[in-house]
Amino acid sequence: MTRNKKTPKKNPAAVALGRLGGKASAESRSPQERSEAARRAGLARSKKLSAEERRRIAMLGVKARRDNKKERENR
Repeated sequence: MTRNKKTPKKNPAAVALGRLGGKASAESRSPQERSEAARRAGLARSKKLSAEERRRIAMLGVKARRDNKKERENR
């Protein structure tokens, strides 16, 4: 991922604290709550993408699943 020249560099200490908060939050949630939070986050990320970019990403997933299936069949 390339950084925009106008985007300031993130404070490493703040990034570390954010990771700790996210980890604690995940540990305190049930599997269903984590799944719902992940679903909402994915939807929010996908809204930022164009239809073409979402399609490109979906096709990469399809290709990866097909490749994995072929690899399992060849074992």
